[in-house]
Parts: sequence; structure tokens; C-alpha cells
Amino acid sequence: MRRAFDVVMRIVSSLIGVAMIVFGGIWILQGLGIAFQVGFMAGDITWALYGAICAIVGAAQVVWSNTRQNALIIPG
Repeated sequence: MRRAFDVVMRIVSSLIGVAMIVFGGIWILQGLGIAFQVGFMAGDITWALYGAICAIVGAAQVVWSNTRQNALIIPG
């Protein structure tokens, strides 16, 4: 049962990371004024910075969730 839980949580964690990468990319494009020219974020370089941070954290989340090892091995 624990193995199934680990697999499901790895998938969920990876999906959250991918969503952060996508949203970060959208924020970067909107902050630089390249795409989505409506709203308070359009043309504001601060949102491009926030988007870059979000995308980097999302990429780290994907890498971490797919490379971590089980810290505690329970026999049986």
C-alpha cells in the first residue's frame, strides 16, 4: 500500500511542478508584454521576475519528486 501511495504522490508532485512551470511561463510572457496584453500584470517587469522564480521552483519540484529515494525502508 505504501508503494502505491508513493507513486501517486510522485505523480501529484510532478503535476504541481509542471503547473508551476506553465504559470511561471505565462507570467513571464505577460510581464514582458509579449502575450496576454490585458490585466494588471501586462507590461510589468515585476511579474516577469515572479514568473521566473515560479518556473524555477516548479522545475526543482519536478526534479525533486522524480529523483528522491525513500528515506525509510520498512521490511515486509
